[in-house]
Amino acid sequence: MFNFCADPSTLEGVSWMACYLTTGKHMAIYWSVGTVLLLLAITAPSALAFGFAGAAAARSRFLPLNLLGRGYIAVVRGVPDIAFFLFFVIALDQFFEWIRHEIKCPEWDQPIRQGNDFVVCAAAKLPLGNSAQWVHETYGFFLAVLTFAIVFGAFAANVLYGAMRAVPRAQLETAEAYGMNQRQCFWRILVPQMWVFALPGLSNLWMVLIKATPLLFLLGVEDIVYWARELGGSKTPRFTDYPHGDWRMWYFLALLIFYLAFTRVSELALDRIMKRLTHGQATTGGEAQRKTA
Repeated sequence: MFNFCADPSTLEGVSWMACYLTTGKHMAIYWSVGTVLLLLAITAPSALAFGFAGAAAARSRFLPLNLLGRGYIAVVRGVPDIAFFLFFVIALDQFFEWIRHEIKCPEWDQPIRQGNDFVVCAAAKLPLGNSAQWVHETYGFFLAVLTFAIVFGAFAANVLYGAMRAVPRAQLETAEAYGMNQRQCFWRILVPQMWVFALPGLSNLWMVLIKATPLLFLLGVEDIVYWARELGGSKTPRFTDYPHGDWRMWYFLALLIFYLAFTRVSELALDRIMKRLTHGQATTGGEAQRKTA
């Protein structure tokens, strides 16, 4: 079968562009869209879990746990995101290597901190130097997901903590009057009702998380921003069969359209979730639905 892309120098117009957009490197930018979506799919529930734990801790009557929850919320919210992203990736990587170093190399007699260098035995390195490329990429992605979850979990914790406080105290007192203990009141009364108050804040947080995914580029993950800059830069005939000028503006315009479309779909989905949550609730949205019906 004849491959019309075999000789790009003979192509023009639409044929040239079709071949250009289906090269191996362009397949990488299409795969990187999947990387971004996978990050969101894993990070969103992970951050929600961190947030729920932080909010429950901040609400606890046990003082050390209460201080831990409030401190987690205050510290992460008070530092610029980019500083935490860069800090956590390095800190988590060194923490994991230090644990492996203590387990695998107990005979090591040299200091781990040698000036500005962090030195562990070869067996403790993560990933190992002889590991496959996909292992290095997976490990970097794992650190990125964990960093996103910790940072956005703090914001989610603040939202959930406010939502817990918004549930009318009279409902909890009624549950206690019926003989429920604190654990039952929390799981059966407070948690089911808090979501209607939390969803507006969580919706905004989801939008911020979507807009924060380009930070993957700063964490060393080859995401769509990395490939847009890489593929959009000027290319000469010496290095490629598809030479072109500086096309970064068009690549980043495509990213802008992608993010706008994604956020629009998210808005529609979140609106439907909100309608389901407010159905029958004594809130403004629930009252509006009742009057419409």
